[in-house]
Order: sequence, then C-alpha cells, then structure tokens
Amino acid sequence: MKFQIFLTKHTNQITLATGVLIVLGMLSKYLLNFTPGYTVTLAVASVIAAVPIAVRAFSALRNKVFSIELLVTIAVIGAFVIGEFNESAIVTFLFLFGSYLESKTLQKTRTAIKGLTDMSPTTATLVTDSGTEEVDVDDVDEGDVVLVKTGSQVPVDGEVVEGSGYLNEASITGEARQINKQLHDNVYSGTMVENGYLKIKATQVGDDTTFAKIIELVEEAQDTKSKAEKFIDRFAQYYTPAVLVLAALVFVFSRDFRLAITVLVLGCPGALVIGAPVSNVAGIGNGAKRGILIKGGEVIDTFAKVDTLVFDKTGTLTEGNTAVTTMNTYTDHVADQLGLAAAIEGVSDHPLGQAIITYAEKQTTHTAPTLDDTETVKGQGICAKVNGQSIVIGNQKMMTAHDIGLTPKQAHDLNALQSAGQSTVIMAVDGQVQLMFGIADTIRPEVKDSLAALKAQGIKRTVMLTGDNQLTAESVAKELNLDEVHANLLPEEKVEYVKKLKADGNTVAFIGDGINDSPSIANADIGIAMGSGTDVAIDTSDVVLMQSSFPALVHAHGLAKKTVLNTRENIFIAIATVVFLLIGLIFGYIYMASGMFVHEASILVVIFNAMRLINFQTKFDKRQPAMKSQPATA
Repeated sequence: MKFQIFLTKHTNQITLATGVLIVLGMLSKYLLNFTPGYTVTLAVASVIAAVPIAVRAFSALRNKVFSIELLVTIAVIGAFVIGEFNESAIVTFLFLFGSYLESKTLQKTRTAIKGLTDMSPTTATLVTDSGTEEVDVDDVDEGDVVLVKTGSQVPVDGEVVEGSGYLNEASITGEARQINKQLHDNVYSGTMVENGYLKIKATQVGDDTTFAKIIELVEEAQDTKSKAEKFIDRFAQYYTPAVLVLAALVFVFSRDFRLAITVLVLGCPGALVIGAPVSNVAGIGNGAKRGILIKGGEVIDTFAKVDTLVFDKTGTLTEGNTAVTTMNTYTDHVADQLGLAAAIEGVSDHPLGQAIITYAEKQTTHTAPTLDDTETVKGQGICAKVNGQSIVIGNQKMMTAHDIGLTPKQAHDLNALQSAGQSTVIMAVDGQVQLMFGIADTIRPEVKDSLAALKAQGIKRTVMLTGDNQLTAESVAKELNLDEVHANLLPEEKVEYVKKLKADGNTVAFIGDGINDSPSIANADIGIAMGSGTDVAIDTSDVVLMQSSFPALVHAHGLAKKTVLNTRENIFIAIATVVFLLIGLIFGYIYMASGMFVHEASILVVIFNAMRLINFQTKFDKRQPAMKSQPATA
C-alpha cells in the first residue's frame, strides 16, 4: 500500500524520467550508432514506466475490476517477450503522459469547487463580555455574537444585531453585487463585508451553514453519475475482458504475437470512459460559478429532457411583495391627499397599507399630518379625523358601510382594477372619493423575456399553479403569455396536478420558492428552488437557483441541454477513434506506438471538448446587461 502511494506521488517524476531515457536511447542509436545503449536504455525506460501502471492494474484486479492499465501491462509484457523495447517504452510513456494531462485538465474543470473552498472562512471575531477574541470558526456556537469589519468574511449564518454595511454575496448567489444589510437582516457565511461593520448573532454554524451545504452539495453532485456514465461503467466491465479474448483469438488464428499485442493497445477504451464524467463535472462547475446548484449528472440528463415548466406564482413569477400599480385621482390636491392616505395607513401593518406608504414615500415629500383620531374596522379599513375632516380609507365594503357612493367614472375605474386582478383601496374625504389605489404583487421584470428564451430552447408548455384568486392569476398569466393557469389551489392540489402532467407523458420541472412548494418540487421530475439557500430548498430540490432569478433558470436549462450534447459528442469521438484504429490496423497503417499516440490524443480531445462547458453561455446570457454594483458607502 505504501509503495502504491509512493508511486502515485511520484508519477510525474517517473513520466519525466521515462521521457528522458527514451530521448537518450534515440540519441545513442541515431547519433552515436550505439545500438546496445539504445536497447538497454529503452528497456530500463519500459520497466520504470510499467511499474506504476502494473501496480494500478493489480490493485484494480484485487477489486475484481478489469482496468485499462491491465491491457497496457499485458501489452508491455508481450512487447518484452518479442524484444520490442522501443514499442513498450513509447507505449508506457504515452500512457503516463496522457494520465498526467488528464489529471491537470480535470483539475481545471473543478475550479468551482476549489474557488468555493478557498472562500470558506477559517476564523471569527467573537464578542465576549470582556471585549472581542479571535477564535477558530469551528469554536463558534449558535447564539454567539461575532463582529465582522470591512474586508472580512462573515463566518456564520445569522441575524444582524448591530451595525450596517454592504455585503458581496457572490459566494452564495454567484452574483458579485453589493447588498445593504441592516438591523435584523439575515446574512450568510462566506459572504464578504465590502463596507461597514456588523455584529451578527449566529443561527447556523460549521457544517450547518448555507455556504458549507453549498460546497457539500456541489462536491456530491460532481461525483453523482449520469445514466451515460453508469452505462459506460457497466460496458467497461465487459469490454476489457472482451478485448483480452479478442487479442487471444487473433494470436490463435494468425500466430502473429505482435498483432495480438497491438490489439490490446488499440482496445484501451480511455476516451469512452473519461468522456461522460468530464462533461458533467465541467457543466456542474459552470453552474456553481453562477450560483446554480445542480445535483449531479442524472439531474442534468432529466433536466435536458424537460418539456413542461410548472410555476408557483407568488415569490416565483412575482416579486412576492405587494405594490401600488395604479392610482386613480379625483382631486386637484393629489400630493396632499396621498400624504394623508400614507399617514392614516401608518397606524396599520396591513400589506395593502404598507404598499400605499411605500408608494407615497416615492411620490411626495409632504410632511405627514397629525391624526386626531383613528379607528380600524377589521376586514374593511380605517376611519380617521384630521383637522376636522372625516377620512375613510378601505375597500368597497367600507365605502358602502359609510354610505359613500361612487360616480359612474369611479365605478368604471374600480371595475377595471378588479377585472385586472388587483386589490383595491379607496380613500374618501368628507364623503367624497379622492383616491383609488390598485395594488398587486408585481411581476418580476425579467420573467417575460426569460420565458420566451426557454420556449426557444425547447420548452413546449408553461403552466402556473397558484393559491391566489382566478382573476389575479389570469391577469398574470395573460401578461406572461403562459399556456395554462390554475388558481385557488391548495398545496396538495398542486401536487396532484404535477402528478397528472407526469402521467400524461410530460417531463415536468416545478419551479417554486422551496418552502411552501416543497411537496410539488419533490414530486416533479425536476424540482427547482428559487431562493438564497434555505434548508428546504437545498434538501428537496434537484436544482437550486441561489440568485432567485429567471435568467439563471434559462442558463441552467441551456446548460443541461449543452452538457448532454457535449457528452454525446465525446462518446462519438471515442467510438470513432476505435473504428479509425481498427481500420488502420487492418490496412497496416497503425502500429503499437502510433495506436497508443492516437488513443491518448483522443482522450485529450474529449477533455478539451468538455472544458468548453466551463465558459458556456446561452444566447440569452449574452443579451443580459452587466450587473451594476451598489455604491460602496455605508
């Protein structure tokens, strides 16, 4: 075992020594005309290079695995038997050199993992009764408070209890922009404080942090095999013994030992074995760099076949925050009346009222009036007295209860807002309607273009399932050009609809926020969670979009399709190489050393082909504007 470890550590040096000996042998024969030196030098080179290959072959045989190394080892022994030391030396050198290049190029495809690991925080500044103390991040417990200053990493998941600052959340979302964090905001381990300072109460530490789970997820994903990889693994188990039998038959019928040994060399299925896994590793790495976590090769295979996308509405197609989308006015003093509406809604924490307050803050700078008296009517609205005026603000029931009638114009406006699926709030002063608000959950600005891009990539059907009312759902579906919409659904009814789509022969992906929709996410062929790393999202879904953005969904789908195509290209290259070598052998153009050279070249071709995935972009990605950073001031 120790000898095997030693050989593994010094494979590069062994490869270099073999190459030097081959060069010296060639110089001995062709420059000094000293054939014995040539023979001895190449024989020594063959032995040195064959030892690590033979050790690996023996180790695989102990585990009942017929490896490529076994074919090469037998071929080298055969070359020694017939005295072809030049062939054995060149074959073993090319094999070792090819393995070296494989390992180097494969390392590049795993740069996402290395980058994530390098960003892992190692220390934390713990706040204690006597001040602060620098400790190992593993010594921080839940409930502890840590201090993070400008230029430092957040070491835990937690809640801001003091301070404010701008954080770069690229390690979590893949998007290098600065996010302002203030009191009671949640922050994640691995993010960087660009400006300001924060005191954070730890809620998740160590391996339980979002960042640690992301690293674990991507590492597991890169080791999870696709159907193509599983098939090739099974194929290789039978293929290697078959090549051995074929070589034996060639020798029995031709009595040509050299030909039989050459068959062994040409039969090495290296490009076929490496082609699929390197494509999946590169594809998963590309996604990880962009905050897209794909749980393995099998998920990539299935995602590429998806033809039906099913969406939740709130928090997925929409922002999840109510906002004023329309304000109809029936007064000349709009700014004054809007400030009055905001002041009255300030006594309530109702989402519709908060939407009016936010809207007013953006539209007017008027000083809020002093309220003389207020009364909240549950399910209807608020009554108030301001400077002797009687104010009523609320829904249509509130107006009816106070005998406030609507003019034909106002009734038409109210009906138009309700038909568009918007919630309505009316404000009347001394019995006269002054303002009418249409409030809705706003659609994400990038959704419509993203859905069109997904259709262009092969998605045939888009469906929205929501617990919201039918009018609102239909309004959103119409604006986004969705194919189907189903409203007023409970979570279990969404699950049943997903199952029905699958039973009808569709390959279904469900996209939700990873919390309320976890049952539907789990039951779809592919579950996609849009969110910044919640436990449920990571555990339940097959794909996590840490940016919670639709362009990321477009990229993830395009990446899956491209990765599957890349895998097929690699398999074709591998099979074409074998066919080429066999034809060359039959017509006498390919020999042992040249066959090994072509074999190793084919391995590098499939690796370099797969590496193109590292920088893959969809056409939609290229159209997206560069993300602007927030100002770097606290």
